[in-house]
Amino acid sequence: MSFASEFKTVDLIIASEAETRGVDAFALSLIKAERQLRKCFTHLVYQFICFGPADVGALRNTLASNKRVYFEGIEKGFNALYPVTIEALVGANYDRLRERLNQAISHRNKIFHGQLTDHFLSREELVEFVSDIRAWCETLASQANESFGYDGLSRNSFQKSALPRLAQSLKVNMHSVADYETFIRDNMQR
Repeated sequence: MSFASEFKTVDLIIASEAETRGVDAFALSLIKAERQLRKCFTHLVYQFICFGPADVGALRNTLASNKRVYFEGIEKGFNALYPVTIEALVGANYDRLRERLNQAISHRNKIFHGQLTDHFLSREELVEFVSDIRAWCETLASQANESFGYDGLSRNSFQKSALPRLAQSLKVNMHSVADYETFIRDNMQR
């Protein structure tokens, strides 16, 4: 799936006349950013030779059952696994975009819990967040695809890479789902 296709729904929401288009596009964009990073991470994990199609359910369940892993933990896990950090992949705009993601996550958490944010965000401000989230996702997609052959947007992250030495380039080694569980606990949990 291309970046443009991934954000087509967001574009439709923003172009609509719906009163809630700002908050709807904002929430959907943030979900897409979080999912993209998670899928980049799980794609790299799946490259270990010990994992195959029969392990997909266990890999999903292992990450899903850990209630102490959030966006920053996925980024830490990615950075502990891959020799090129998310910061290096996103590049010069990393600090600004990462701070915007932190702010967006904080606002989203309040919105999802029915609370008011202390910033009383306007539709325009929410759409500005969408623009920054989109910039993060587009840059990450392009650079991840160039670096390890997967953009985090394609539907199936549990696929073996066409890059022959990707598994050997990873900074750790895993031999089982138990190793994966330990990696998550040691590198990703809050």
